[in-house]
Amino acid sequence: MIKANHLYKSFDGKPVLSDISIEYKPGECSLIIGASGSGKTVLLKTLVGLYKPDGGEIWYENKLLTALDSKSKKELHKEIGMLFQGSALFDFATVEENVMFPMNFFTDWSLEQKMERVNFCLKRVNLENVNKKMPSELSGGMQKRVGIARAIALNPKYLFCDEPNSGLDPSTSILIDNLIREITQEYGITTVINTHDMNSVLEIGDKVGFIYSGKLLWEGSSRDILKSECRELNDFVFASKMAKLLKSYV
Repeated sequence: MIKANHLYKSFDGKPVLSDISIEYKPGECSLIIGASGSGKTVLLKTLVGLYKPDGGEIWYENKLLTALDSKSKKELHKEIGMLFQGSALFDFATVEENVMFPMNFFTDWSLEQKMERVNFCLKRVNLENVNKKMPSELSGGMQKRVGIARAIALNPKYLFCDEPNSGLDPSTSILIDNLIREITQEYGITTVINTHDMNSVLEIGDKVGFIYSGKLLWEGSSRDILKSECRELNDFVFASKMAKLLKSYV
């Protein structure tokens, strides 16, 4: 479980997050949605510890993130997987070297142990026999799956995904959504996803938080979102649907 209490964050005196309190549970896909500049990316990066909040608390189970020393933070980061926007694979490294990276950084496993885990993770994301390929030799969807394999390399308790469907076609987006949901449920991971993809929201949104001008304006399930009486959320949903419709005609 991850719990945020009364989070505040500003940059150069400009408020970006204002009094946000939210909780994320194991085995659920929790989505953060909102327009560009709303603060959703800052919220994700604050939750994972890349930004330090100006006020408020972030709890991982019984651990207060902002109170941890560097050694304790490193131990916690072993339990966190990150899927970055655009996959963020190292273009100079092979697939297996990319997946092995967290193991090299956080563990003292033998090469045999690392390779066993690499092969397990690649098989779990339906990618076999690509170990020696370079990222440039893979499609966008395959790169995302390698990114997921790397994110789960250390069997994390927590998984953060930043725009996992960015740049993907609709059918590949569905594949990535389903894979993230399967892994979340199979391993009981607390998964937090920053997205603008309304298909993701409706398909895998166990919990959805809508950020507007730095505030948590609405939260609920994917079943509730189309019945919302929140005007700003309804405008966002309508705009997202229209943008997707117009894109399909281009």
